[in-house]
Amino acid sequence: MQIIGPDEVVFGVDDVAACATYLTDFGLTRVAPDLFEALDGTAIRIRPRDDASLPPPLPTATMLRKSVYGVTDATALAEIRAELETDRTVTDTPDGGFETVDDSGFVLGFRVTTRRVLDLPGERVNSPGAAPQRLEDEVAANEDVPALPRTLSHIVYFVPNLKQAEAFYVERLKFRVTDRFEDAGPFLRPGACRDHHTLFLIQTPEYMQGLEHIAFHMQGPTELMLAGTRMVNKGYESFWGPGRHKFGSNWFWYFNSPMATHMEYDADMDLHSDDWVPRSAHTGPTHSQMFLFRSTPKWAPGPDADDH
Repeated sequence: MQIIGPDEVVFGVDDVAACATYLTDFGLTRVAPDLFEALDGTAIRIRPRDDASLPPPLPTATMLRKSVYGVTDATALAEIRAELETDRTVTDTPDGGFETVDDSGFVLGFRVTTRRVLDLPGERVNSPGAAPQRLEDEVAANEDVPALPRTLSHIVYFVPNLKQAEAFYVERLKFRVTDRFEDAGPFLRPGACRDHHTLFLIQTPEYMQGLEHIAFHMQGPTELMLAGTRMVNKGYESFWGPGRHKFGSNWFWYFNSPMATHMEYDADMDLHSDDWVPRSAHTGPTHSQMFLFRSTPKWAPGPDADDH
């Protein structure tokens, strides 16, 4: 099934004004009162918690209401719909797509992708022994660059029944497992995407079910560091990072947000073909990141657990 990845994530929030300020400070562009876009048009939508147009909430503290996936074309959209209509209710949506509910209770939307094709430069590095990527007198250390999120990278769910959740995405929607944390869950990518993952599932108790974080791809590590530093200087609390993951190889920097989830800048994620053989490891500081910091995610075991 030709699913590209998440086009839009929808929230029902307590403080719309605070969330709007946060998202613009994060680097997204406000294109409508409730819609905040990355450079390619992938987006976050925020509405008041009691907005009648929103799907019903999960019975937990999460503010997530819906994850909308973009697909390649109308044929792919029809194929997904036909598969899901075999055992669940599917409802038309104003964007020409449809919505339904996955086996864990998360509301999903599907539509022909609205993302724009980007034609932007990557980060250029001068490395001894290789041809220089920057011209003479071209300075890389420029603090004035915008450092804006380019595209919605991935979403991470806390799920109470990992086996059931994984089966839905792998068997029904044909996501592929790229790697796995044995005591957390799988990294998954859909059929029309080469990114290491667009979805990560983490086993948690029922009361924690919801969205753990959303990530946006940046140009490269330098813009990630610039954007993260700007968030710190504006008074936002860093949750984890900066650093670099092992599975996916992406650089990361996570921040707390008023949407009851974390927001991540990431950069330089691995790409994979269908020939890739998944790896597995236990979670812990030395397996989830290349460099050790004092802070690690609260869903991961402590340092001692990684040594046994």
